[in-house]
Amino acid sequence: MFRAKRRAVVVAAAVLAGVVATVVLVTGWTGSGAGQNSGVTYIGPGTSALLYAPGHRVLAPEFTATSLTGSRLSSASYRGQVVLVNFWGSWCPPCRAEAPALAAVSAKYAPAGVAFLGVDLRDDVASAQAFERGFGITYPSVSDPGSVVTLDFAAKVPIAATPTTLVIDRTGRIAGAVFGQATYSELTAILAKVTGKTAG
Repeated sequence: MFRAKRRAVVVAAAVLAGVVATVVLVTGWTGSGAGQNSGVTYIGPGTSALLYAPGHRVLAPEFTATSLTGSRLSSASYRGQVVLVNFWGSWCPPCRAEAPALAAVSAKYAPAGVAFLGVDLRDDVASAQAFERGFGITYPSVSDPGSVVTLDFAAKVPIAATPTTLVIDRTGRIAGAVFGQATYSELTAILAKVTGKTAG
């Protein structure tokens, strides 16, 4: 009897936690400007890729973390640049699927002055470096094993899963996002809008 009651309490608590997480995600999404009349333009047919209007962009958090090569990297070094930040992990199948697109977009836009940065979550360095070599990712990534950097960003935009890609404008504000696997066309469309030009 006691065990049955205890099991029921545990199940009820788990259900409640799920509901709370859903409410937080929905309110976070709404607060970040999603919706037809709240400063968001959707890229493509779905709602996973979007562009925030200038008056609806939140300031990206600042951070310092260790890169996969062991050096310290600070977000402050990117001030004044458009920055694409990709949250990924070598263990993540959609991250593997989108990696060729990210490599191609960085090759196109890095010469035009756009900076690229990866945030590698819950990974080991050897696997992450092998992932980058395998997919031709040449821009730096910071290691985020405890999701510290990711949680700072999640307080600003609704990062609920990996991969997620954010585009930060020259003023340091989050201007665009792709929640889930990003495509080449989505990334180039967002970057063209944020930079004001289409890279050659």
